[in-house]
Amino acid sequence: MHKPDLQGAHWFKSSRSQTQDACVEAALVPGFAGVRDTKNRDGGTLVFDSGQWASFLDSIKRGDNGPT
Repeated sequence: MHKPDLQGAHWFKSSRSQTQDACVEAALVPGFAGVRDTKNRDGGTLVFDSGQWASFLDSIKRGDNGPT
């Protein structure tokens, strides 16, 4: 997978984020989603292709939060 150019992407926080100090931000670009730590924006970005991102969102909607 090639790494998409996220420079200049519009980053946003979830509308459900209730604090400013424990959030992640996401950016959507054609075919990919980037995720980064709001407190450490230069600390790296996780990149998912659109299929992985859709699968992640579907699992959250189902309440499947992974192993316990």
